[in-house]
Amino acid sequence: MILMRVKKYGIAVWALLAAVLLAACGDNTEIDMLSTGESMSQGVLLEEYPLEESPDGTAVSEETTEEEPEPEKVTITISAAGDVVLGNYLGQDYAWSFDQTYDQAEDKGFFFENVRDIFIEDDFTVVNLECILTTEETPRIEKTYMIKGKPEYAKLLPAAGIEAVSMGNNHRLDYGETASDQTRELLTEQGTVFAYDNLVGMYEAQGIPIGLISVNVLRYADGSAKLVEEGIESLRQDGAELILVCCHWGIEGDHYPDDNQKELGRKCIDLGADLVLGSHPHVLQGIEEYNGKFILYSMGNFCFGANRNPTDKDTMIFQQTFTFVDGEKQQDKEIRVIPCSVSSILERNDFRPTPARGDEAVRIINRINEFSSEMGVSFDENGRLQ
Repeated sequence: MILMRVKKYGIAVWALLAAVLLAACGDNTEIDMLSTGESMSQGVLLEEYPLEESPDGTAVSEETTEEEPEPEKVTITISAAGDVVLGNYLGQDYAWSFDQTYDQAEDKGFFFENVRDIFIEDDFTVVNLECILTTEETPRIEKTYMIKGKPEYAKLLPAAGIEAVSMGNNHRLDYGETASDQTRELLTEQGTVFAYDNLVGMYEAQGIPIGLISVNVLRYADGSAKLVEEGIESLRQDGAELILVCCHWGIEGDHYPDDNQKELGRKCIDLGADLVLGSHPHVLQGIEEYNGKFILYSMGNFCFGANRNPTDKDTMIFQQTFTFVDGEKQQDKEIRVIPCSVSSILERNDFRPTPARGDEAVRIINRINEFSSEMGVSFDENGRLQ
Protein backbone atom coordinates (compact mmCIF):
# COMPACT_ATOMS: atom_id res chain seq x y z
CA MET A 1 0.00 0.00 0.00
CA ILE A 2 1.29 3.42 -0.84
CA LEU A 3 0.10 6.10 1.61
CA MET A 4 0.13 9.62 0.34
CA ARG A 5 -0.42 12.77 2.36
CA VAL A 6 -0.95 15.83 0.28
CA LYS A 7 -0.40 19.31 1.64
CA LYS A 8 -1.56 22.56 0.17
CA TYR A 9 -2.81 21.18 -3.15
CA GLY A 10 -6.20 21.70 -4.76
CA ILE A 11 -8.57 18.92 -5.97
CA ALA A 12 -7.42 19.21 -9.60
CA VAL A 13 -3.84 18.60 -8.68
CA TRP A 14 -4.94 15.65 -6.53
CA ALA A 15 -6.81 14.07 -9.43
CA LEU A 16 -3.85 14.50 -11.78
CA LEU A 17 -1.48 12.87 -9.34
CA ALA A 18 -3.92 9.99 -8.80
CA ALA A 19 -4.13 9.35 -12.53
CA VAL A 20 -0.37 9.33 -12.93
CA LEU A 21 0.03 6.89 -10.09
CA LEU A 22 -2.65 4.57 -11.45
CA ALA A 23 -0.94 4.52 -14.78
CA ALA A 24 2.45 3.87 -13.24
CA CYS A 25 1.38 1.26 -10.74
CA GLY A 26 -1.17 -0.71 -12.71
CA ASP A 27 -4.60 -2.06 -11.77
CA ASN A 28 -3.35 -4.36 -9.00
CA THR A 29 -1.79 -1.63 -6.91
CA GLU A 30 -3.99 -0.50 -4.05
CA ILE A 31 -3.79 3.13 -3.29
CA ASP A 32 -5.15 4.36 0.07
CA MET A 33 -6.04 7.93 0.01
CA LEU A 34 -8.77 10.31 1.04
CA SER A 35 -11.85 9.57 -1.03
CA THR A 36 -13.55 12.93 -1.45
CA GLY A 37 -12.56 16.49 -2.09
CA GLU A 38 -14.29 17.54 1.14
CA SER A 39 -12.22 15.17 3.23
CA MET A 40 -9.09 16.32 1.41
CA SER A 41 -9.80 19.89 2.21
CA GLN A 42 -10.25 19.08 5.91
CA GLY A 43 -7.01 17.10 5.88
CA VAL A 44 -5.11 20.01 4.39
CA LEU A 45 -6.38 22.35 7.05
CA LEU A 46 -5.24 20.01 9.80
CA GLU A 47 -1.81 19.81 8.23
CA GLU A 48 -1.54 23.58 8.00
CA TYR A 49 -2.22 23.98 11.73
CA PRO A 50 -0.32 21.11 13.39
CA LEU A 51 -0.84 20.32 17.05
CA GLU A 52 1.89 21.36 19.44
CA GLU A 53 3.98 18.51 20.78
CA SER A 54 4.61 17.90 24.46
CA PRO A 55 8.12 16.93 25.70
CA ASP A 56 7.25 13.23 25.41
CA GLY A 57 6.26 13.63 21.75
CA THR A 58 2.48 13.41 22.14
CA ALA A 59 0.29 16.10 20.70
CA VAL A 60 -1.25 18.65 22.98
CA SER A 61 -3.72 21.41 22.28
CA GLU A 62 -2.75 25.03 22.60
CA GLU A 63 -4.51 26.63 25.55
CA THR A 64 -3.78 30.03 27.07
CA THR A 65 -3.86 30.18 30.87
CA GLU A 66 -4.66 33.57 32.35
CA GLU A 67 -2.63 34.41 35.46
CA GLU A 68 -4.61 35.50 38.48
CA PRO A 69 -4.01 39.18 39.31
CA GLU A 70 -1.81 39.95 42.27
CA PRO A 71 -3.84 40.97 45.36
CA GLU A 72 -3.84 44.71 45.99
CA LYS A 73 -1.98 45.45 49.22
CA VAL A 74 -2.09 48.81 51.00
CA THR A 75 -0.36 49.68 54.28
CA ILE A 76 -1.37 52.66 56.42
CA THR A 77 0.94 53.84 59.20
CA ILE A 78 -0.71 55.94 61.90
CA SER A 79 1.23 57.98 64.46
CA ALA A 80 -0.34 59.25 67.66
CA ALA A 81 1.04 61.55 70.34
CA GLY A 82 -0.27 63.17 73.49
CA ASP A 83 -1.30 66.61 74.71
CA VAL A 84 -0.33 69.59 72.57
CA VAL A 85 -0.69 73.12 73.93
CA LEU A 86 0.29 75.79 71.42
CA GLY A 87 0.18 78.73 73.79
CA ASN A 88 0.03 79.63 77.49
CA TYR A 89 -2.42 79.49 80.33
CA LEU A 90 -3.98 82.69 81.62
CA GLY A 91 -1.60 84.42 84.05
CA GLN A 92 1.50 82.47 82.95
CA ASP A 93 4.74 84.50 82.92
CA TYR A 94 5.97 85.47 79.48
CA ALA A 95 9.58 84.58 80.29
CA TRP A 96 10.48 81.11 78.97
CA SER A 97 6.89 80.64 77.79
CA PHE A 98 5.64 79.15 74.53
CA ASP A 99 4.72 82.64 73.31
CA GLN A 100 8.20 83.99 74.01
CA THR A 101 9.84 80.97 72.39
CA TYR A 102 7.70 81.44 69.29
CA ASP A 103 8.34 85.16 69.10
CA GLN A 104 12.10 84.66 69.33
CA ALA A 105 12.39 81.66 67.02
CA GLU A 106 13.83 82.45 63.61
CA ASP A 107 12.39 79.19 62.28
CA LYS A 108 8.78 78.78 63.37
CA GLY A 109 9.09 75.05 62.73
CA PHE A 110 11.30 74.87 65.84
CA PHE A 111 8.70 73.16 68.04
CA PHE A 112 8.22 69.99 65.99
CA GLU A 113 11.58 70.00 64.24
CA ASN A 114 12.88 66.84 65.95
CA VAL A 115 9.79 64.73 65.23
CA ARG A 116 8.72 66.20 61.92
CA ASP A 117 10.42 63.51 59.82
CA ILE A 118 8.54 60.80 61.70
CA PHE A 119 5.21 62.52 61.08
CA ILE A 120 5.96 63.32 57.45
CA GLU A 121 6.91 59.73 56.62
CA ASP A 122 3.73 58.18 58.04
CA ASP A 123 0.26 58.31 56.48
CA PHE A 124 -1.69 59.96 59.30
CA THR A 125 -0.70 61.74 62.53
CA VAL A 126 -3.10 62.72 65.30
CA VAL A 127 -2.50 64.60 68.58
CA ASN A 128 -4.71 65.96 71.34
CA LEU A 129 -5.03 69.74 70.90
CA GLU A 130 -5.49 70.86 74.49
CA CYS A 131 -5.93 74.55 73.82
CA ILE A 132 -8.02 76.99 71.85
CA LEU A 133 -6.56 79.19 69.12
CA THR A 134 -8.41 82.48 69.31
CA THR A 135 -8.35 86.25 69.58
CA GLU A 136 -10.80 86.09 72.48
CA GLU A 137 -9.36 87.64 75.65
CA THR A 138 -11.98 86.84 78.27
CA PRO A 139 -12.33 83.27 79.56
CA ARG A 140 -15.83 81.83 79.93
CA ILE A 141 -15.00 79.28 82.61
CA GLU A 142 -13.53 79.90 86.02
CA LYS A 143 -10.89 77.32 86.83
CA THR A 144 -7.20 77.04 87.61
CA TYR A 145 -5.90 76.73 84.05
CA MET A 146 -7.52 78.46 81.07
CA ILE A 147 -5.43 77.88 77.98
CA LYS A 148 -5.27 79.52 74.57
CA GLY A 149 -2.86 80.32 71.76
CA LYS A 150 -2.59 82.80 68.92
CA PRO A 151 -4.54 82.07 65.71
CA GLU A 152 -1.30 81.96 63.70
CA TYR A 153 -0.21 78.88 65.65
CA ALA A 154 -2.65 76.77 63.61
CA LYS A 155 -0.13 76.65 60.77
CA LEU A 156 2.38 74.82 62.98
CA LEU A 157 0.35 71.61 62.78
CA PRO A 158 0.36 70.89 59.02
CA ALA A 159 3.94 72.15 58.79
CA ALA A 160 4.88 69.38 61.23
CA GLY A 161 3.03 66.67 59.29
CA ILE A 162 0.13 66.55 61.77
CA GLU A 163 -3.06 65.79 59.85
CA ALA A 164 -5.61 65.66 62.66
CA VAL A 165 -6.35 66.77 66.22
CA SER A 166 -8.76 65.63 68.90
CA MET A 167 -10.58 68.52 70.57
CA GLY A 168 -12.85 66.62 72.94
CA ASN A 169 -11.14 67.76 76.14
CA ASN A 170 -11.69 69.95 79.19
CA HIS A 171 -10.09 73.05 77.65
CA ARG A 172 -12.09 73.38 74.42
CA LEU A 173 -14.61 75.73 76.06
CA ASP A 174 -12.20 77.76 78.23
CA TYR A 175 -13.01 80.84 76.13
CA GLY A 176 -16.51 79.86 75.06
CA GLU A 177 -18.15 78.48 71.95
CA THR A 178 -17.10 81.50 69.89
CA ALA A 179 -13.44 80.73 70.50
CA SER A 180 -14.07 77.04 69.76
CA ASP A 181 -15.70 77.97 66.46
CA GLN A 182 -12.78 80.24 65.61
CA THR A 183 -10.40 77.35 66.23
CA ARG A 184 -12.44 75.13 63.94
CA GLU A 185 -12.26 77.72 61.18
CA LEU A 186 -8.50 78.08 61.56
CA LEU A 187 -7.96 74.33 61.45
CA THR A 188 -10.21 74.02 58.39
CA GLU A 189 -8.18 76.71 56.60
CA GLN A 190 -5.04 74.68 57.28
CA GLY A 191 -6.61 71.42 56.12
CA THR A 192 -6.36 69.89 59.60
CA VAL A 193 -9.03 67.31 60.48
CA PHE A 194 -10.64 67.66 63.92
CA ALA A 195 -13.26 65.96 66.04
CA TYR A 196 -14.99 66.45 69.38
CA ASP A 197 -18.06 65.01 71.07
CA ASN A 198 -20.71 64.40 68.38
CA LEU A 199 -18.63 66.03 65.63
CA VAL A 200 -16.55 63.40 63.80
CA GLY A 201 -13.70 63.84 61.34
CA MET A 202 -12.58 61.97 58.23
CA TYR A 203 -9.24 61.80 56.41
CA GLU A 204 -8.27 59.68 53.40
CA ALA A 205 -4.80 58.12 53.08
CA GLN A 206 -3.86 55.97 50.07
CA GLY A 207 -7.53 55.52 49.30
CA ILE A 208 -8.36 54.34 52.83
CA PRO A 209 -10.89 56.58 54.68
CA ILE A 210 -9.85 57.09 58.32
CA GLY A 211 -12.51 58.18 60.79
CA LEU A 212 -11.79 60.16 63.97
CA ILE A 213 -13.92 60.40 67.14
CA SER A 214 -12.98 62.48 70.19
CA VAL A 215 -14.93 62.42 73.44
CA ASN A 216 -14.48 64.44 76.64
CA VAL A 217 -15.31 61.67 79.10
CA LEU A 218 -14.84 64.10 81.99
CA ARG A 219 -17.87 65.99 80.72
CA TYR A 220 -20.12 63.23 79.41
CA ALA A 221 -19.23 60.37 81.80
CA ASP A 222 -21.75 57.54 81.22
CA GLY A 223 -22.99 59.21 78.03
CA SER A 224 -19.56 58.85 76.40
CA ALA A 225 -20.22 55.32 75.16
CA LYS A 226 -23.35 56.53 73.37
CA LEU A 227 -21.38 59.28 71.62
CA VAL A 228 -18.79 56.74 70.51
CA GLU A 229 -21.46 54.35 69.25
CA GLU A 230 -23.22 57.06 67.25
CA GLY A 231 -19.91 58.36 65.91
CA ILE A 232 -18.81 54.93 64.71
CA GLU A 233 -22.18 54.31 63.05
CA SER A 234 -21.96 57.67 61.26
CA LEU A 235 -18.39 57.07 60.09
CA ARG A 236 -19.16 53.57 58.84
CA GLN A 237 -22.07 54.93 56.82
CA ASP A 238 -19.67 57.44 55.27
CA GLY A 239 -17.29 54.66 54.29
CA ALA A 240 -14.62 54.79 57.01
CA GLU A 241 -12.43 51.68 56.94
CA LEU A 242 -10.30 52.62 59.97
CA ILE A 243 -11.74 54.28 63.07
CA LEU A 244 -9.75 55.93 65.86
CA VAL A 245 -11.42 56.91 69.11
CA CYS A 246 -9.78 59.52 71.35
CA CYS A 247 -10.91 59.55 74.99
CA HIS A 248 -10.11 62.35 77.43
CA TRP A 249 -10.30 60.59 80.78
CA GLY A 250 -8.54 59.36 83.90
CA ILE A 251 -6.77 61.00 86.85
CA GLU A 252 -4.04 63.59 86.37
CA GLY A 253 -0.62 62.34 87.39
CA ASP A 254 -1.71 58.69 87.76
CA HIS A 255 0.25 56.13 85.72
CA TYR A 256 -2.41 53.44 85.86
CA PRO A 257 -5.90 53.55 84.28
CA ASP A 258 -8.89 53.37 86.58
CA ASP A 259 -11.80 50.96 86.14
CA ASN A 260 -13.88 53.50 84.23
CA GLN A 261 -11.13 53.95 81.65
CA LYS A 262 -10.79 50.21 81.18
CA GLU A 263 -14.52 49.68 80.84
CA LEU A 264 -14.98 52.44 78.27
CA GLY A 265 -11.79 51.61 76.38
CA ARG A 266 -12.90 48.02 75.86
CA LYS A 267 -16.42 49.17 75.02
CA CYS A 268 -14.98 51.34 72.23
CA ILE A 269 -13.32 48.26 70.74
CA ASP A 270 -16.53 46.24 71.09
CA LEU A 271 -18.39 48.98 69.23
CA GLY A 272 -15.96 48.85 66.30
CA ALA A 273 -12.99 51.11 67.07
CA ASP A 274 -9.67 49.97 65.59
CA LEU A 275 -7.52 51.96 68.03
CA VAL A 276 -8.25 53.87 71.25
CA LEU A 277 -6.09 56.86 72.22
CA GLY A 278 -6.22 58.30 75.73
CA SER A 279 -5.27 61.70 77.13
CA HIS A 280 -5.66 63.96 80.19
CA PRO A 281 -3.41 62.42 82.93
CA HIS A 282 -0.39 64.36 81.47
CA VAL A 283 1.84 61.34 82.14
CA LEU A 284 2.29 57.99 80.45
CA GLN A 285 -0.05 55.13 81.27
CA GLY A 286 -0.01 51.53 80.08
CA ILE A 287 -1.11 49.98 76.81
CA GLU A 288 -3.62 47.14 76.65
CA GLU A 289 -4.34 44.64 73.89
CA TYR A 290 -8.02 43.76 73.81
CA ASN A 291 -9.55 41.44 71.21
CA GLY A 292 -6.54 41.96 68.95
CA LYS A 293 -6.72 45.78 69.14
CA PHE A 294 -4.90 48.31 71.30
CA ILE A 295 -5.91 50.84 73.94
CA LEU A 296 -3.46 53.57 74.92
CA TYR A 297 -4.71 54.81 78.26
CA SER A 298 -2.56 57.95 78.28
CA MET A 299 0.15 59.20 75.95
CA GLY A 300 1.24 61.98 78.33
CA ASN A 301 2.23 65.50 77.32
CA PHE A 302 3.92 66.18 74.01
CA CYS A 303 4.46 69.75 72.84
CA PHE A 304 3.05 71.26 76.00
CA GLY A 305 3.15 75.03 76.38
CA ALA A 306 1.15 75.12 79.63
CA ASN A 307 4.04 73.90 81.79
CA ARG A 308 7.48 75.50 81.55
CA ASN A 309 9.21 72.69 83.42
CA PRO A 310 7.18 69.51 84.07
CA THR A 311 8.73 67.11 86.57
CA ASP A 312 7.98 64.13 84.32
CA LYS A 313 9.14 64.84 80.77
CA ASP A 314 8.72 61.28 79.47
CA THR A 315 6.42 60.82 76.50
CA MET A 316 6.17 58.76 73.33
CA ILE A 317 4.96 58.50 69.77
CA PHE A 318 2.81 55.42 69.16
CA GLN A 319 2.75 53.94 65.67
CA GLN A 320 0.60 51.21 64.19
CA THR A 321 0.68 49.98 60.62
CA PHE A 322 -2.58 48.59 59.27
CA THR A 323 -2.56 46.34 56.19
CA PHE A 324 -5.40 46.05 53.68
CA VAL A 325 -5.47 43.27 51.06
CA ASP A 326 -8.05 43.80 48.31
CA GLY A 327 -9.75 46.28 50.62
CA GLU A 328 -9.95 43.91 53.59
CA LYS A 329 -8.22 44.94 56.82
CA GLN A 330 -5.85 42.22 58.03
CA GLN A 331 -5.56 41.03 61.62
CA ASP A 332 -1.93 41.97 62.14
CA LYS A 333 -0.24 43.69 65.09
CA GLU A 334 2.47 45.85 63.58
CA ILE A 335 3.02 48.41 66.35
CA ARG A 336 5.90 50.18 68.03
CA VAL A 337 6.53 52.96 70.51
CA ILE A 338 9.10 55.70 69.97
CA PRO A 339 10.23 56.94 73.41
CA CYS A 340 10.56 60.72 73.59
CA SER A 341 11.02 63.66 75.92
CA VAL A 342 8.74 66.69 75.81
CA SER A 343 11.85 68.88 75.67
CA SER A 344 15.17 68.81 73.84
CA ILE A 345 16.93 70.06 76.99
CA LEU A 346 16.94 68.72 80.56
CA GLU A 347 16.81 71.87 82.67
CA ARG A 348 13.41 73.12 81.46
CA ASN A 349 10.74 72.69 78.81
CA ASP A 350 11.61 74.22 75.46
CA PHE A 351 8.36 72.76 73.99
CA ARG A 352 10.37 70.75 71.47
CA PRO A 353 9.55 67.02 71.75
CA THR A 354 12.56 64.91 70.93
CA PRO A 355 13.08 61.15 70.45
CA ALA A 356 15.19 59.61 73.21
CA ARG A 357 18.40 57.75 72.43
CA GLY A 358 20.48 54.98 73.99
CA ASP A 359 20.00 54.28 77.69
CA GLU A 360 17.42 57.04 77.98
CA ALA A 361 15.26 55.41 75.33
CA VAL A 362 15.52 52.03 77.06
CA ARG A 363 14.59 53.64 80.39
CA ILE A 364 11.38 55.12 78.97
CA ILE A 365 10.45 51.86 77.25
CA ASN A 366 10.97 50.03 80.51
CA ARG A 367 8.57 52.45 82.20
CA ILE A 368 5.95 51.82 79.51
CA ASN A 369 6.44 48.08 80.03
CA GLU A 370 6.01 48.52 83.78
CA PHE A 371 2.74 50.40 83.34
CA SER A 372 1.53 47.83 80.78
CA SER A 373 2.67 44.66 82.56
CA GLU A 374 -0.63 43.87 84.25
CA MET A 375 -2.29 44.04 80.82
CA GLY A 376 0.17 41.61 79.23
CA VAL A 377 1.80 44.04 76.77
CA SER A 378 5.53 44.65 76.50
CA PHE A 379 8.02 46.10 74.03
CA ASP A 380 11.62 45.23 73.27
CA GLU A 381 14.46 47.75 73.59
CA ASN A 382 13.71 48.97 70.05
CA GLY A 383 10.09 49.69 70.95
CA ARG A 384 8.66 46.76 69.00
CA LEU A 385 5.81 44.69 70.40
CA GLN A 386 7.07 41.44 71.98
